[in-house]
Amino acid sequence: MPKLIFQHTLKLNCSFPWLICVLVNLLALNTHAQTIPTVPKQVSLSADLSVKELTISWFGGAASTFDLIILRTEFNTSVFYDTISATMNQASGRHEWKWTSAEPLECTSLSVRIRSRDGLATSEWSKMDTFPGRDLPSNNTLQMYPHDRVVEVGSNMTFCCIVKEGKTFKEMLYGNTVMNVTRLSRRSYATTLVNVEPTGVSGSNIVCRLEDLSLDGAVMFVGYPPLPSDFVCETQDLKSAECHWKEARDSHLTGGRRRTRYSVNSRNCNVDLQLTCRLPLWDGNWTLMAENSLGHYSLSDSAELIHRVRPVAPVNLSSVVNAWNATVMWQWTYESYFTLDLNCQVESTNHESKTLHVFSGVGLRSVKLSGLHPDQAYTVRVRCGHQKYFWKWGNWSQTFSFKTQTDVTDPPDVWMWMNKDRTGLVVWKPLGYQQSHGRVTGFEVTLWNPEDVEQHTQILPPNTYSVRVNLTEMASLGVNKKVFATVVVKNIKGASPPSRVPLRFIDEQPLVLSKPVFTNNRLFLFWQQNATNTCNYLVEWLDTSCEHDCPVKWIRVAAGSTNVSIESENFKPGVRYNFSLYSCPSDSPQLITRWQGYTQELVPSRSVPLSVKSQDSKVVITWGEIPLSDRRGFVLGYNVYISNGSELALLANLSSSEMRRYVVKGLSVGNYKFTVKSYTSAGEDTGSTASITLEPFTDALILEMLGALGTITILLIIVTFICYKKRNWVKKAFYPDIPEPKLPGDWSRLQGPLDVRPSPHSMVHIVEKPERDFNKETLVVIPEEEEYFEKDEPVDTDEPMSLRYYNQVVDDRPIRPRFPDSSASSASSLDSGHTDVTYTGIQTSGSSLVFQPDPQGSSEEQPPEVVLYDGGYKPQMHPKVLSDDVVLKSSNPFQESEAASSVGYKPQCSWHLDSPTDTAETSSLAPSLGSPTSVTSTQFLLPDGDGDEKNKQQPSSAAATWFSNLLLSSKP
Repeated sequence: MPKLIFQHTLKLNCSFPWLICVLVNLLALNTHAQTIPTVPKQVSLSADLSVKELTISWFGGAASTFDLIILRTEFNTSVFYDTISATMNQASGRHEWKWTSAEPLECTSLSVRIRSRDGLATSEWSKMDTFPGRDLPSNNTLQMYPHDRVVEVGSNMTFCCIVKEGKTFKEMLYGNTVMNVTRLSRRSYATTLVNVEPTGVSGSNIVCRLEDLSLDGAVMFVGYPPLPSDFVCETQDLKSAECHWKEARDSHLTGGRRRTRYSVNSRNCNVDLQLTCRLPLWDGNWTLMAENSLGHYSLSDSAELIHRVRPVAPVNLSSVVNAWNATVMWQWTYESYFTLDLNCQVESTNHESKTLHVFSGVGLRSVKLSGLHPDQAYTVRVRCGHQKYFWKWGNWSQTFSFKTQTDVTDPPDVWMWMNKDRTGLVVWKPLGYQQSHGRVTGFEVTLWNPEDVEQHTQILPPNTYSVRVNLTEMASLGVNKKVFATVVVKNIKGASPPSRVPLRFIDEQPLVLSKPVFTNNRLFLFWQQNATNTCNYLVEWLDTSCEHDCPVKWIRVAAGSTNVSIESENFKPGVRYNFSLYSCPSDSPQLITRWQGYTQELVPSRSVPLSVKSQDSKVVITWGEIPLSDRRGFVLGYNVYISNGSELALLANLSSSEMRRYVVKGLSVGNYKFTVKSYTSAGEDTGSTASITLEPFTDALILEMLGALGTITILLIIVTFICYKKRNWVKKAFYPDIPEPKLPGDWSRLQGPLDVRPSPHSMVHIVEKPERDFNKETLVVIPEEEEYFEKDEPVDTDEPMSLRYYNQVVDDRPIRPRFPDSSASSASSLDSGHTDVTYTGIQTSGSSLVFQPDPQGSSEEQPPEVVLYDGGYKPQMHPKVLSDDVVLKSSNPFQESEAASSVGYKPQCSWHLDSPTDTAETSSLAPSLGSPTSVTSTQFLLPDGDGDEKNKQQPSSAAATWFSNLLLSSKP
């Protein structure tokens, strides 16, 4: 039993939870079936095409939210899908919601479906309701939407084009711009303009074009809402109100319904040209309302009448005129002005000036104008304003004209210019309208002297402003007397007061010139004030290039001034002017200071006169000055150029106007062009060009040769001078003293022929036979014809043999012989018995041999030794010993002995130079034996007179003769 009970309990516990779950599910299903939303019914669509707004309304459903979907009907594409909240109209019981389309609603048909939503629960979709567009097949025309639309600047605007049935769309244009399009349906195309800009009066066109070139279009107007400003109301007649305002910006919308409409206090204002609205009565408070297609704007204003009075313009102006003043009168339109406090402005104008006069008074209707000028035409106009509560000036009256009466003229402004020849000009300025006071009829000029009653008067026509004067023609006026010129102007009213100027020579010595200051189209002159000067000043100026009868101009400056400014209109650019400052110009003008300068410097109008010339390899460029009238500025310097083809290369910049010469060095042979340009502060002129051709420098070569010769001459003079100073050394080195012959024995007796006949056995007998020394001189027989040795023929003894004494070097140059004192030479020769003496002049046809005879006699066993020398005495060479076969033969010993005995020593006078001519002329077999010679010389020591004369006739070197004389002069 207990077991059964236990099992039953388990079954009850397992089925109870399942039962609860089933009950809950059934309850949920029942609740869900009861809360399902109802489907919207009777959906209705209506549209406002002007604002592209679609209104959707429907019945049914207690839900507060709905799912709404809008589709383009033909392509079934979604345009809008969202959950919306819609309120129910309690009167009709319909739900209503509005949707604004981006495209015009005419472009294509739209379909709408709605379902109710309650949280996650939704109803079924309602039936589809369609708003028909203009792209239906029944509308078979080309259409463009929207038409004449007004939009605000910066908006986005969409236009659509509906194509005809069976036609092909091509493009949409905005102005000349092809737009991007979107296809909405089979026949509808749309484009959107972004951030549109203001359009003109006629708007902007959007055109739709088809392939067959047919088109349609729409007009768009883009502008702003109205924005009025400065709205105020005022009165002129002291009763009504006239309101004015302005537009802060242009709305760009005009004509028809697009223009802005205004109203003041709900009273429409007809605004045409001016933004003005007139109200018949003064309200004190006003409201302006401005409205156009894009919006509206309002402004307010309030004020008391007396604070907003703007008087009307005076009428019926008249005048009473005198020479120097005039009375102007006028009338008022409203009688209320007679008691009104007024301020009035009267503007008077003549042909050169305009003056504004201000007057005050109650009900002012006339004023007196002073400060007018005689014989002048004036034009006046008047306007007034409230004096106590001034608001605005009233309108100007119409202009009124009158002319003042004539009066005598003012004194003329007179000055003078005197030349250095006591002639000059008296000049005066033309009278302006403020000085003439009427038409000028002429001038009267008088020259006079305060110390003399004589006067010279000239009458001149009215168009004359200068007269020439010549003080030398005035006999009564001395050089030291003062002369004055007086000028009087005449018109119909009479003569003006006289103006005088002294005619005297003004010190024209150049003072320190300064440059004037030119700034802002005016020229300024400055000077130091002289405390003792109480007179006025006069500044004159004239063209610097003028020298005679100069047309000067001038201005007068008040006393105490230290500067003056002159308008640049009185000067010409590029003209140099002299400015002079005079004190006391009417009594005794004195020159104080002077300026010189230009108001505007220009480049020179003329180039410098240029010339070039060559000097050796240099080119000298010179140029002259530019005339003053052609400089047109201060010449600051010159630029020198050389032409390199088509370009100019700058050689030098000479920054001084005084430098007008330039030297170009180092140029080679060829053609050259040089250009010189002067420059001012305004720049360079066109320049002058000159050409030159450099030839080979023949003169330079000649000069170089002459210079070289001169240098050599100077060197020779220097060498000669040194040799002369060192003559003793030169003499010892090159020409030592010739040893005098000294013979043993007594030579003190009277001179006579010297018997030097040789011994019978020898041609030459040596008195003493010293030991042979090759370093000493020896007698050498010079062979005249070597062929005799070859034939081995006997020596012809009929011809005297020529013996010559040679030192180491044979020198055949002729040397001027010395002529020592004969007595001294003889004495010295006799005392020296060991001096070797050689005699020349022994002629022979055989070979010249040297004999070494035995002093004891001839020896058969030892024949005499014969030595042969080649070419003369050579002490350092070993002699050639002839062989024993050589035999010396003498064919006529007697003749030989006779010839030897016939030769005598003739010192001082009887020596002859050996020569072929001597031998030929004398044809003697015994010519002179010859003269002793020096150890180092081949000349005769004691030539005779005849030989000396012949020696003088022989040609000789001038240099050698001069050098010999130099050495001879050095002998003590």
